[in-house]
Amino acid sequence: MTYDLVIKNGKVIDGSGLPGFRADVGVKAGRIVEIGRVSGLAERVIDADGLVVAPGIIDNHTHYDAQVTWDPLCTYSCYHGITTVVIGNCSLALAPARREDRDNLAGVLSHVEAIPLEAIQAGVSWSWETIPQYLNALDRKLGMNVAALIGHSAVRRYVMGEASQERQATEEEIAKMKAIVREGIEAGAVGVSFERNMRHFDWDGRLAPCNLATDGEILSVAGVIDEVGRGVIQCGGDRKLGAAVATSTRCPVFYGNITQQAIAPDRWRTQLDEVEGLMRQGHRAYQFVMPRPGDLRYTLKTAQHFDALPTWKNVMLLPLEMRKEAFRDPATRAKLHFEAVETPRDPSRVGEFTRRWDLQFVFKPALEKNQHLRGKSVAQIAQEQNKDVLDAFLELALEENLETEFERREVNCDESAMKALLTSPYTVVGQSDGGAHVVFRTDYSYSTYLLSHWVREKQIMSLEEAVRKLTFVSASLFGLYDRGLIRPGMAADMMIFDPQSIAPLEPGEAHDLPGGAKRRKQLATGIEYTVVNGQVLIEKGEHTGALPGKVARSTSPVGL
Repeated sequence: MTYDLVIKNGKVIDGSGLPGFRADVGVKAGRIVEIGRVSGLAERVIDADGLVVAPGIIDNHTHYDAQVTWDPLCTYSCYHGITTVVIGNCSLALAPARREDRDNLAGVLSHVEAIPLEAIQAGVSWSWETIPQYLNALDRKLGMNVAALIGHSAVRRYVMGEASQERQATEEEIAKMKAIVREGIEAGAVGVSFERNMRHFDWDGRLAPCNLATDGEILSVAGVIDEVGRGVIQCGGDRKLGAAVATSTRCPVFYGNITQQAIAPDRWRTQLDEVEGLMRQGHRAYQFVMPRPGDLRYTLKTAQHFDALPTWKNVMLLPLEMRKEAFRDPATRAKLHFEAVETPRDPSRVGEFTRRWDLQFVFKPALEKNQHLRGKSVAQIAQEQNKDVLDAFLELALEENLETEFERREVNCDESAMKALLTSPYTVVGQSDGGAHVVFRTDYSYSTYLLSHWVREKQIMSLEEAVRKLTFVSASLFGLYDRGLIRPGMAADMMIFDPQSIAPLEPGEAHDLPGGAKRRKQLATGIEYTVVNGQVLIEKGEHTGALPGKVARSTSPVGL
């Protein structure tokens, strides 16, 4: 046999969790066709001596819905061994979309996921209306594989128009939503997503459509997945609702993530017990865990974690100059102080600001004169300057034209807790939010962080187990049955890396979004090749020019 690609002499860690072994891998027509001693001719041979050959990573929770239409590589996920991304999460999507609803869908996605609106407006072509048309449009030009969930908010807007953000749906409207979801699944979408989160709203301050849905509407629309007999459900924000969806269906349900938080350091144990209990009852309930610390970086131009506080929410929606005036106004500042300093946090409100000013740090001052504040907490600065914490915070930000970069260090910082979460059989590694929060986060590097920090440095699990968690687990749960393993007949998605050097690099900054909008950029070291559908996509950190990606559709018996 003549092969398109042969990878020789590598240590194959096949995604199953079984011990790795030395072998060659032969590829033809986008598929793995032979594993062992491959001796035939090949168009290309890669010598992987000293390297690991593993399945490509499946990033199970991203928001590349807009970006993938202008960036087929889904940068910068592609530099971290990722070969497939799942989009359409948190009820947000760009299809179905009537012409008159395009600005609304773009605005909700932009505000909720902190993606520059000008980039979406400049970059998205809107050459589709329906979900099948959107999937077909993506399939014309992809570097990565893309699996799409159907966003409930987008479907609700398509059926109800402006009323989707004003009222409950009628039975007739729910029936129309179910028909659209069914059409999308039959076209190849891998599931449907819901969200109930009162911090999710558009640029006018109106709640995202999903937040107006009753439990009955969500359970009814979710039921389509059981009726069709394939697909997954993602249901975030409201843990009780997510658990209810999990107990009412027989498909995999992802209902949020488990985090270790400074404000409630042991709550993760209760959350883990909850999901374990559901699984022991026979329900397919899953929660994500992110391997990286939640070191969220923000400025007062773009911060979101004050959005649950009413005065803060209204001020952050103001144009920049009016926002600065509000921060200076004594009456407004008193209200901001009451909400963010004086009033205790409501533990029942998901994502509400913690009031832990000792955990808000100055990461990058904008002015040279303030560089001595780098690395200090707001509480420490306030004490040194003999100021109230809010005054110290706002006055520094105003002095620097709201360009001061702060860092919140509150989540996933307890390594003993993280070890328990990452090694639990009841959690799924992931939820990178790739493509979202682009000026705050680079969590798409979770894969290289897991392999470097938790495997090589901390040794909390074997390399084989880490690869299984990054590949086979998500492939199985999302119905991508021909991915996530290195086996004959499987899609030839692979990463070839040095286990002794793989790691995320220090983040930088790029202005490469449409219109020149800024985002954080994080590359990786130690990954020599990333192969998608049998073609080398990334070689030694550079794109080869190939665009071998496909829409991973649920309709095919092999997941393509």
